[in-house]
Amino acid sequence: MNKSEKTNPYAYTVTQNLIDAGCSQAMVKKFMELQGQKTEQLDLLSCYRQRLLDKLHLQEHRIDCLDYLIYRMEKNNH
Repeated sequence: MNKSEKTNPYAYTVTQNLIDAGCSQAMVKKFMELQGQKTEQLDLLSCYRQRLLDKLHLQEHRIDCLDYLIYRMEKNNH
């Protein structure tokens, strides 16, 4: 926690939330620099959320591929 975060609990909470969401230090810094520019902050968060969602969908696709392979292998054993 830096000095400004000690005097501003909101900044600490927001920073910690961004870190918990997996944001890089650069993104946290950029978000905090946009303080007072709500539209730009929301755009930044929306873009990051979309990147996370894209990664999630990719992982789901990979799991589906494995599930299909398991299904086919089990089916061929009977």
